Amino acid sequence: MNERRLIVAVFGLLVAAITAYIAYRFIAAFTVSVFLYYSTRRFYNELARFRLPKQIRAMLTILILAVPLVLLLSYTIVLLAVEAKAFIETYRVVEAAPDGIAWFDSVNELPELTLGGIIDAYRAGQLDVFIDFAAEHAAFVTGLVSGLLLNLLIVAVVTYYLLIDGSKFRSWLLRFDDDAIVREYFEAADEELEAVLFGNLLNVIVISIIAITVFTAYNAVVPTAVEVPYPSLAGALTGIASLIPVVGMKIVYLPLAAIASIPIALGGDPALFVYIVGFLVLAAVIVDTIPDLVLRPYLSGKRTHVGLLMLAYIFGPIVFGFYGLFFAPIILVLGLTFADTALPRLLGAEQPNRPPDTQTRLDKFRS
Repeated sequence: MNERRLIVAVFGLLVAAITAYIAYRFIAAFTVSVFLYYSTRRFYNELARFRLPKQIRAMLTILILAVPLVLLLSYTIVLLAVEAKAFIETYRVVEAAPDGIAWFDSVNELPELTLGGIIDAYRAGQLDVFIDFAAEHAAFVTGLVSGLLLNLLIVAVVTYYLLIDGSKFRSWLLRFDDDAIVREYFEAADEELEAVLFGNLLNVIVISIIAITVFTAYNAVVPTAVEVPYPSLAGALTGIASLIPVVGMKIVYLPLAAIASIPIALGGDPALFVYIVGFLVLAAVIVDTIPDLVLRPYLSGKRTHVGLLMLAYIFGPIVFGFYGLFFAPIILVLGLTFADTALPRLLGAEQPNRPPDTQTRLDKFRS
């Protein structure tokens, strides 16, 4: 009997080790999946009012989140290419550039972003430069694209099954409950993760709306020469950039100010710099500072200190890389919740008197 248990234990450890290795190899995708799950779960459950099957609700949740983001990033890349080409043609940058980027000069115009426009551009030879570049760097381009698509697929699949089967995973975890310690910890951690991560999503949406409004209003009252390019796109990117610690939205509105200053620096009216300064003041105060001071306390969790959460956002990317932006806050929430709920009970501390709980937090998320 002991030999059988030993064999089963060794097999279980082997399976656990392989699973842990796979999770480590794709930890970035899994971390983003957990972040998306807690960020979108409330929306997923709100869709239940329409009596939709859980599979449909999960697909709608992912599509509503993913499609706008992909379109936004694609639109940004296209606009950057168009504006870079216009800038190079206007100010003759290619003539003074090194030979390494002179290939860009042979691109006369970007093709229309339609299937027919791309086919016509290919027949006319307008895409030869890009095809040659891709052929010369085939290994790098293939690895980059395939890795990106693989990680996107993992994120979509894991998020989908977390949404529809999260209750099954919860039930499995609660099988190891001991004196309700596990249940209490997971209830508290689940509530805190949703509060913190869903708060981040709301913060992005609110700041995007504020930034779009401010940038559009600015363009409505200033001369054309100092307008902010693409205010709606810039505002949406500003909201996304609010997730980045320390620099945050500055990586969007500071370059915007620099771009708007280029025509003035190249021979425009120096008096127009007053509008650029005004734009920076509006962006720093109304878009950056006030929302952070007003919204951050309300969009943070109950147990997680705002200062510790900010440190997690700062040190996470430094220690873990890009995915640390999502991984570090999750670890912080789990650690603080454990110290606040499970650890005192494990050490024998007396529990404070609490009012009777009339609702189990996770039960409302059962599929």
